[in-house]
Amino acid sequence: MLRVIDTETCGLQGGIVEVASVDVIDGQIVNPMSDLVCPDRPISRQAMAIHRITEAMVADKPPIEQAIGRYQGSRYYVAHNASFDRRMLPEMQGEWICTMTLSRALWPGLKYGNQALRESLRLDVTPPAGLHAHRALYDCYVTAALLIRIMETSGWDALQMARRMQGAGSSDSFPFGKYRGQKIADVAKRDPGYLQWMLKNIPDLKADLRSAMLRHLAD
Repeated sequence: MLRVIDTETCGLQGGIVEVASVDVIDGQIVNPMSDLVCPDRPISRQAMAIHRITEAMVADKPPIEQAIGRYQGSRYYVAHNASFDRRMLPEMQGEWICTMTLSRALWPGLKYGNQALRESLRLDVTPPAGLHAHRALYDCYVTAALLIRIMETSGWDALQMARRMQGAGSSDSFPFGKYRGQKIADVAKRDPGYLQWMLKNIPDLKADLRSAMLRHLAD
């Protein structure tokens, strides 16, 4: 069993407002779960414009510490741009698999956003009615369909995919933000001010990402 998980947040620095998951078992998408969550900070306007989750929708919801229990217990967690969701959910102790990383390996030259891959690979998936892209459960269904296609195309099982994650950190490309998926070296040449802004304003950057940004700014 692989548990596909997704979070929606107050912004790039965190504050979970929604968590959801589905399980992939024998090539089938099963066991959908989702919870709105009362965050520990205000929801930014930019984030609200993307997921459309308002302060009123989460005001009476439990905090993530109360909601997260039923999502735990999987050996493998799968996410699209897994470095972000793994940072949001440090309590998840399983191995993490990133469908974005695997998609880059299998299909070079595509756009690697979840919806872009859904269209270019013509994924057969029907998310729950009443939701839209960038709601956590909707995105879980798309990521699960992408995971199934990855496994069908590559022949990789869960252990093989997890092994491919070893050493596949965020030190070469941006895992989030407006340049998500682009090479840090390229952005450092085109827009060094953006790297400097991130280094100054995002204190919880992963150590390997921070190191790579500093290295490329110095080149």
